[in-house]
Amino acid sequence: MIATLPAPLHPFAITWDDGRKRLWVAADCPPGVSAIKACDRGALIALSSRGKILTRIAPATGSFHPGDVSAAPGGIFVSDSQNGAVYTVAKSGYSLTPVVPPGVGKSGQCTALDADGHKLVVADYSQGVGVVDLATGKRTILPRPDGNPLRGVDGLVRCGNVYYGVFNGSSPGILVAITPGDTGLVYEKPLSPTALPDPTQIAYDGKRLLIVADSGWATIDKADFKRTSGTPIVAVALSEDCKPQ
Repeated sequence: MIATLPAPLHPFAITWDDGRKRLWVAADCPPGVSAIKACDRGALIALSSRGKILTRIAPATGSFHPGDVSAAPGGIFVSDSQNGAVYTVAKSGYSLTPVVPPGVGKSGQCTALDADGHKLVVADYSQGVGVVDLATGKRTILPRPDGNPLRGVDGLVRCGNVYYGVFNGSSPGILVAITPGDTGLVYEKPLSPTALPDPTQIAYDGKRLLIVADSGWATIDKADFKRTSGTPIVAVALSEDCKPQ
């Protein structure tokens, strides 16, 4: 065990920030989950490698329900699963600045900064995958080739110019490879027909995708469900050009 979060918070997503040597945790107690005592405000927490809380921040006002967090040299980004907002950690390190204001999106999930650090790809579970121009603040939802948004994407990471996402909008879930363009996106199912029972999070360690394949989130409210084994992690090796091997 590295650390125990202060009550009543629960870890919903974590990411290692190699540049700052911190483990960022999106910690929350969201409404509508019977197994969790709800609260109005979660927090973005940064832990040292020894588990000491170095930072605990939230927006200055209003509710805050962080569901995902990502770290890149260009910034730390945290999304709100209840109102669609996306925030970045201010340069001071002690406050959050909105990138996508509350209410513009609906259910903010994970984010991934592009290679140039100018655009942020955002997965909004209900509205679709979009891009935020960090210079102007403009958010654009990118349609699929059929004209519909790619809804139901949860975790998201980038390798080169490809963004890998966990789709769990239907059961079982799948891994999707997303390539954003100027006016739309294309996506593939690189593990098809391999199914993931209940995937939520995904990480990239420089060589592999690591996927939380059966999180238990779909059964958290089932009183008669008893988990008999740990959460499986599926590893997918990537080539130098970011293709699954």
